[in-house]
This record gives sequence, C-alpha cells and structure tokens, in this order.
Amino acid sequence: MKIVSWNINSVRFRIGIVEQFLREASPDILCLQETKVIDGDFPAAPFRALGYDHILIHGQRMHHGVAIVSRVPLVEDDRFDWQANKEARHIGVRLPNGVRLENVYVPAGGDIPDRDLNPKFGQKLDFVQRMTDWSAKLDCPTILTGDFNIAPLPSDVWSHKALLKVVSHTPIEVEALDRLKASNDWVDLGRHFYPAPARLHSWWSYRSPDWTKNDRGRRLDHMWATGEVAKAARAHHVFEACRAWEKPSDHVPIMTEFDF
Repeated sequence: MKIVSWNINSVRFRIGIVEQFLREASPDILCLQETKVIDGDFPAAPFRALGYDHILIHGQRMHHGVAIVSRVPLVEDDRFDWQANKEARHIGVRLPNGVRLENVYVPAGGDIPDRDLNPKFGQKLDFVQRMTDWSAKLDCPTILTGDFNIAPLPSDVWSHKALLKVVSHTPIEVEALDRLKASNDWVDLGRHFYPAPARLHSWWSYRSPDWTKNDRGRRLDHMWATGEVAKAARAHHVFEACRAWEKPSDHVPIMTEFDF
C-alpha cells in the first residue's frame, strides 16, 4: 500500500498537478493539507475519475482544510480540534487492516518565536502538546502524517545555524516535536530510510526567485508510524521534482510504501 502526504496549498487551484501526480505515482491513499475549500466545494469528481472513490474531507473556507482520498475503503473517521478553535486541521480514518491513519496540518506559527509577542507561536506549541497528550494514550497501530511545520534535525534545513531563531526550526519547537515522538515511540519513516545527515527537504519558499539555485529547503512534511506498523514500511520517497511543476505548491509530496 502506498500512502502519500502533500500540503497542496489550495486543491482547486492545483487540481491539475494533483491529477498528474496521481497518474504518475499511483498511490493508494492521498492525504492532503491546506486544501482551502469548504466541504461542499471540494473537487471530488477528478479524484473519482481516477478511481479514488473514497473521499473524506474536513474543509474550511480560504484557510486550512484537510482531506483523505483513497482507492481502498476508509471507515471510522474523526476530526480532532488540536487547535482548540475549530480550525480544520485534522482528519483521521481506519484502514481495512485496522491501522489508523491520522492526517494533520500543524499551524505554521507566525514569524516571531515568542508566545508573548506572537500568539500564533503559542498556539502552535499548544497544538503539538495536545497531539502529545493524545499520542500518549494511543493504543492502536497508527500512521501519523502531514505538514508538521517543524524541521527537527540540523540536516532537515538548509542551514542549521541560520535558522535556529527562525520559526519551524527553533529549539523550543524541536523539543516539543521530540516530546511528541517520544510519547509513543514513533518511528520517523523519512529518517528511517534516509538517516541523517542525508538531504531530505520537502518545502521551499515561494519568496526565492530560483528555489533550485539556492536550495534553501526544509523538511516540514513527515510520516511517522507506531512500532508494529513501521516494521511493515518498505520504502519512502520525496517527490522533489513536483516543486518545478506548473503552479506548484511550496511543498512536495512524500510517500511511504507498506507491505500490507
């Protein structure tokens, strides 16, 4: 089974490259973040035309939004409010084999890494803490994937030194994500297959006039699994070429192949 995560940054605006990716990579399940569309306007028809008949969505006008589209049946969906303000940032399902799949869009956190000066940064840290509280009580095989908006390792960013005070790579964010990871012994599948310091970026800013030239990337997108599920993982891919497609997202898809 091939499972993909992709922050698409508006699914309607970029439906063309979504269709292209599905034809080329042929995943079984696609988890999308930042869909930026209410449920009633989600473009389901293009997905169904490609065989993705199972569509679960948690949308929001203009901002946020997550979705899971699949060629295999999905059941028991849930929507956790880890932001505590009803933003559409999570959707979870159960796969036919009983494994849970949780798709999450962690807040970016604004520009200033100080919760007193920047409430958005505090909201981000609180969001990750709520995830950690949930994770500590988790007692079923689970895959946790999405845009975590944190690059935890020095090799997860183009310059560890330059980004230590930049939101997404600050020590306090990294420590928060480390606590989440330790709360259930999660396996970071990207780093399982590509151990640090291998380059494994998944995001490049739109602000760069030529993202390929300076290559100032960060690994913000992740796929984690609980222990037994991680043993079934066979390969992991980062589709960097998608960043150069027409009307690209600033994120690229990541995919893990599982032997189930």
